[in-house]
Amino acid sequence: MGSKSRKKSKESKISNKVYEAELFRLQTELVSLQEWVKSTGARIVVIFEGRDAAGKGGTIKRITEYLSPRICRVAALPAPTDREKGQWYYQRYVAHLPAPGEIVLLDRSWYNRAGVEKVMGFCTPEEHTRFLRQTPIFEQMLLDDGIILRKYWFSVSDDEQLRRFRARMNDPVRQWKLSPMDLESVYRWEEYSRAKDEMMVHTDTAMSPWYVVESDIKKHARLNMISHLLSTIDYTDVPRPKVTLPKHPIETGNYHRPPRSLSKYVPDHVAVLVGGDH
Repeated sequence: MGSKSRKKSKESKISNKVYEAELFRLQTELVSLQEWVKSTGARIVVIFEGRDAAGKGGTIKRITEYLSPRICRVAALPAPTDREKGQWYYQRYVAHLPAPGEIVLLDRSWYNRAGVEKVMGFCTPEEHTRFLRQTPIFEQMLLDDGIILRKYWFSVSDDEQLRRFRARMNDPVRQWKLSPMDLESVYRWEEYSRAKDEMMVHTDTAMSPWYVVESDIKKHARLNMISHLLSTIDYTDVPRPKVTLPKHPIETGNYHRPPRSLSKYVPDHVAVLVGGDH
């Protein structure tokens, strides 16, 4: 990205106030979607793919922030074990598919084979070719069974990805996000690009399309992706039962709290911090 385009993107960047307001509105809609899924027994799978540091994890966090972990689960599978390597390729992903009334967010998915496995040589050319041929069939099977499937590719420029990697190197709480595999993605940028293009040719189908999320500006990417997801699902508001609370806690007079000395309390760490402010 050139200096002019970078300057333009900064000028048109959404303000924090507008971002927070719209994010909360969308999160409120996500709660409505969750209640609809729970009520109707719908099954939703959302795939998050893209280059390292493209903003997938941050978007997933905003989606799940107010949702129940019993209904909305995140599946971020580690590298396959030796046993899993000998299984049908899709088998370990099938185990994470949703039951009725569940939403599953796949933080990377079976498309690992079309990206990192292809570029890094973790699969054979024959396995890669078979994947490109079988994946549209596999996804059609999911759709035929009633699963709602959405696939998002987070697209980030090489300059922005490198900037985010450098930021991670100096951030003590995000250094764990930077792995040797991430560095390889910088040196193999064009190889990953060719692999992604080939993947799109074979798996961007009419029934199971890819949606590209421009993610050089993370806040824009989050709002755009969540808004689009909600717009593609025909959910409706589910009436919630009215709950009546008493004006005061109900006391019968028959309960006597045990002495505090019988319990082990967490030390008041905050008191030390507050005391240090004076």
